Amino acid sequence: MESLMNKIRKLDAYPKISEDFYSRTLSGGFITIISSIIMLLLFFSELRMYVHTVTETKLIVDTSRGEHLRINFDVTFPALPCSVLSLDAMDISGEQHLDVKHDIVKKRIDYHGNVIDSRPDGIGSSKIEKPLQRHGGRLEHNETYCGSCYGALDDDCCNSCQDVREAYRSKGWALSHPDLIDQCKREGFFKRVKNEEGEGCNIYGFLEVNKVAGNFHFAPGKSFQLPYFQIHNPLASFQWDTFNITHRINRLNFGDDFPGVVNPLDGAQWSQGTLSGMFQYFIKVVPTVYKDVKGKAIKSNQFSVTQHLRGIDGESFQDLHGVFFFYDLSPIKVTFTEEHVSFFHFLTNVCAIVGGVFTVSGILDSIIYHGQKAIKKKMELGKFM
Repeated sequence: MESLMNKIRKLDAYPKISEDFYSRTLSGGFITIISSIIMLLLFFSELRMYVHTVTETKLIVDTSRGEHLRINFDVTFPALPCSVLSLDAMDISGEQHLDVKHDIVKKRIDYHGNVIDSRPDGIGSSKIEKPLQRHGGRLEHNETYCGSCYGALDDDCCNSCQDVREAYRSKGWALSHPDLIDQCKREGFFKRVKNEEGEGCNIYGFLEVNKVAGNFHFAPGKSFQLPYFQIHNPLASFQWDTFNITHRINRLNFGDDFPGVVNPLDGAQWSQGTLSGMFQYFIKVVPTVYKDVKGKAIKSNQFSVTQHLRGIDGESFQDLHGVFFFYDLSPIKVTFTEEHVSFFHFLTNVCAIVGGVFTVSGILDSIIYHGQKAIKKKMELGKFM
């Protein structure tokens, strides 16, 4: 047994030296204090990384198909009334959503930004207590009302101003004089729009669109589609020769928020000067998946943006007043994954910190110690010469 212990003792890689042979120096003391402080700082830094999660980023090809894209928006137009402001969306697949009203709320605001009225999109139509027949007479008992569409639809009824405007839009006609339409006069549409002149509008909500390139835009008037062009009818009878499209984007994102996301257009604003026209935002949308440490995945998007003002000369009917958002999808998907550093990784780094600092400080102490001895020896030799 004793021989076994002797053999194990010979394997000792850390032979001990008697304290009588130790030589302690002032420089060694300073190096020990400094190296201890460095080791403590690095240890707490490593401990902080171990306790908190780290986020790993990966880039992969987006192979998803047939998905939808949710666009959340909150935009304020300080000088554009809610009654003339409309929202349209379309994409390269040919799908169009003209004058979108669902999942949208409009707030009428005054010059100072105070809310006057808030309601779901659509100015609303007053109920006609005594509706008119096409021939202009009053309805008798048990008669069914069928308002005229004024040539837009021959075999259908337009019982409200909104119905007439939709009929004209589907026909590709511009409703330039709603004050001459009987339904609009009885509902007070003309008066209501005139009363909102000088007001602003805050419009917010969301759109569900195909996950393909497309655009959505806010513009005055109703839009209608010709074979090759989209045109807005800006209600010319109100004699608004130009529209002030000054706007502020309170919020705009594509999908749900996730930790660390930055939406570059939040809080962006633009004030119209003398030049009016189409204010265009060109957006590159990057699909993003964020997975937290519990494994919960948030499918969302990031985006970058550039902007441009396209002036309108008034000669081309293709040019529209409004704020346009053109978006395109990136083929690359970004994935963020929250992870905890493993204990063995933490232990390895701590050992590397202790061993590395200890070794470097030992080398530095040795250099200083032998350097001091060499200088002292030369000084002693100089005295004898």
